[in-house]
Amino acid sequence: MPTKNPEPVFQLIKSLTRTEKRHFRLFTNRPGASEDLKFLLLFDALDALETADDAAVLAQVPSLKRAQLANLKANLYRQLLASLRVYHAGQNPDIQLHEQLDYARVLYNKGFYQQALRMLEKVKQGARQAEMPHIVLLALDFEKLIESQYITRSLKDRADTLTAEATDTVAHLANQHALSNASLRLYGLYLKAGHARNRADHERITAFFRENMPVVPANNGGFFEKLYFYQAHVWYHTLDQDFRAGYRYAQKWVDLFEAAPHMKELQTMLYIKGLHNLLASLYNLLYYSKFKQVLNILEEFAANQTRRSSPNTEILLFQYLYTNRINAYFLEGRFTEGLEIIPDLLEQLERYKPQLDLHRTLVLYYKIASLYFGSGEFVKAIEYLNLIIQHKELSLREDLQCFARILNLIAHYEAGDDASLDYQIRSVYHFLGKMDDQQPMQVEIFRFLRTVGSIAPHQVREAFIRLRDKLIVIAATPYESRPFLYLDIVSWLESKISNVPVQEVMQRKFRQMK
Repeated sequence: MPTKNPEPVFQLIKSLTRTEKRHFRLFTNRPGASEDLKFLLLFDALDALETADDAAVLAQVPSLKRAQLANLKANLYRQLLASLRVYHAGQNPDIQLHEQLDYARVLYNKGFYQQALRMLEKVKQGARQAEMPHIVLLALDFEKLIESQYITRSLKDRADTLTAEATDTVAHLANQHALSNASLRLYGLYLKAGHARNRADHERITAFFRENMPVVPANNGGFFEKLYFYQAHVWYHTLDQDFRAGYRYAQKWVDLFEAAPHMKELQTMLYIKGLHNLLASLYNLLYYSKFKQVLNILEEFAANQTRRSSPNTEILLFQYLYTNRINAYFLEGRFTEGLEIIPDLLEQLERYKPQLDLHRTLVLYYKIASLYFGSGEFVKAIEYLNLIIQHKELSLREDLQCFARILNLIAHYEAGDDASLDYQIRSVYHFLGKMDDQQPMQVEIFRFLRTVGSIAPHQVREAFIRLRDKLIVIAATPYESRPFLYLDIVSWLESKISNVPVQEVMQRKFRQMK
């Protein structure tokens, strides 16, 4: 029977491009034993299958025995990785540098100490250029080993030089790790908790930031020390809803790559992630002109196919391009036009779903639902919101789950689905009751929707006006604006008050914003 969870070797084969498969066949097309021939037969059999199925493999290749499969798969997996390592070496300087370290080891073992030292010097130069001090340190340790054991007659005062190099490299590495740890922990806190909800959250987040952030001057380090310093500040200010400060540090993040253009190719994922965070801060600030400028930079970068050489880059570009294209439609109020990109979005989402974590998939569903809602297609909005709500057991950020339910409740109201509205109200009430901290915006919306059915028709407009005025006051309160990042409820209320589509209200605001 087909296996429910494909084995690593099957997943790896199915991920190969046509040129990677061709390279693998050339890589393994060398004299070998019969066992080598068998792993190639196994490769061809697995490549031909749609799903992993040991029985189908054995039927297709009678010379293979079931008892051999485990060892053959392990051997095939190693051969595939070795082939891919060679194939992608040119795109990964760390692979090349480690290969040169291996060459230095071979020369050392053969007794060619001067040649080994020259190879290690080459490694250090390449590693410094690629901002990889950990590889510099490996080369230095090897140099010290050679110099301490053999009279190489190399440079005068070599011991002092190597000691100084090692001390400086270790200091930079320590700073780099301290900053990357701070950045990672702050990002983890953001994924877990989202934006600050009140003053107590602000104080807790600030204490966490100060506790984890090392005292390292931003301009007193290498590329990655600066990068992690800027990253940590982006996460901190995003957590604290200080989007203006977050924008400044996201811009510094991108400017760091602009000042070192070669790093865009060496660290493509970090560059496009910086562009995405810059776009997110600009979106939250409603800074449309700059948002479009940065989005064009991301679009132009992605259009160069030579930069899309790895699945990791493809997946990130998919997420960031579609997220920010949709955000542009939100800012412009062009929801109906935005629906045109959904078929292609869904097609690519299906393609990349195995590599995407479920949280990012559900965030895209929320964006799609919002496009449909803004276009007045409430039934379609409900369809995608239900894809989020059904994952009740998921350890998902509570705020996304909350606003998916509130938007779902509003969509049912707009769709005139009175039969389901009572159930949706009870469901949202139950969910809000389990939340650690209900915010005023959530409470007011729920309170209104729970009672709107009993309001006389001629009084409904006045009820919408009262709710809008309450929410405008709430949005102006520090730390209470977070919910409005997920749901522009004020524009929806204004559309109900003026009896025009919500996207018309947002288009009017967009024209005023420009």
